[in-house]
Amino acid sequence: MSDLIHDDYRLLQVISRFGVSLGFGNQTVAEACKASAVDVPTFLAVVNFVLNGGHINVAELAEQVSVAELMRYLQQSHSYFVEFRLPAIRRKLIEAINCSAHNQITFLILKFYDEYAAEVQRHMEYENTHIHAYVQQLLDGKLPANGTQGASNYTTLAHQHEDNHSSLTKSSDELKNIIIKYYPSDSDTLQLSDTLMDIYIMEEDLFSHCNLEDTVFAQAVRRLEQEVRARASHNEAADGKSEEKAGDANQEGLSEREKEVVQLVVQGLSNKEIAEKMFISANTVMTHRRNIARKTQIHSPAGLTIYAIVNGLVKLEDVKL
Repeated sequence: MSDLIHDDYRLLQVISRFGVSLGFGNQTVAEACKASAVDVPTFLAVVNFVLNGGHINVAELAEQVSVAELMRYLQQSHSYFVEFRLPAIRRKLIEAINCSAHNQITFLILKFYDEYAAEVQRHMEYENTHIHAYVQQLLDGKLPANGTQGASNYTTLAHQHEDNHSSLTKSSDELKNIIIKYYPSDSDTLQLSDTLMDIYIMEEDLFSHCNLEDTVFAQAVRRLEQEVRARASHNEAADGKSEEKAGDANQEGLSEREKEVVQLVVQGLSNKEIAEKMFISANTVMTHRRNIARKTQIHSPAGLTIYAIVNGLVKLEDVKL
């Protein structure tokens, strides 16, 4: 592990965001990762991506990573940028420019930097609350928002934040140009140049982060979507076979899945809520309810409540009258 850092200092950022502490002695990469409960293939995939940039097989890396582990790494990166890197550069910028002088350029530069930092923060909050929340549902085995049909829902969600990646780059370029071209020549050149170097380094780091999201993470999530969608389709097919078998054996008897639907109807859940809870589509729920009505000759929730109590599907004390 120490040899990796000596070869390229940028890996210090990767290591810290995975939660691998320094002081690992002569441990190998695998040993250091396992000591910090980090998925080794995911760690190596990110390292290869950072070191090799665009000269890698993205599809191959996407096959290697753990989506949960990579998402945790990206969330740690968000915390690093928003809570540490951006505020640290702002402090250096204040020291480098003369805020005590009556210099409009100084205040405009600081204002522009604050707007840029706010843009980065909004972008990362969107990822945390929308993109990563959606991915977490996939990791929990759920396919939200009609995910069983049509195009990848992740593609729809990610389209906006991929556009924002380009916007972040433009804003960063504009900030650098303003400082380089228009700040008064009587400034502290050494300190301002050092701050500019930090901005350049952060920009490269942020570009690599966004590129990782748009390529490796995006492909890994789409693969996960396909897996969850396939499981949902399998469950629906199994439900259909179970219904046919139950119907042939006993026209009036309910299948286990139908009994589960009855229990959820009695609890007051809507078709959509039942679908989410059972990991099936709303159409499949409606099919179950039609079959239940046909077999029991009961069409109202109140009637199903009585049926469920009489047949021991629910307890009377659990029913809200």
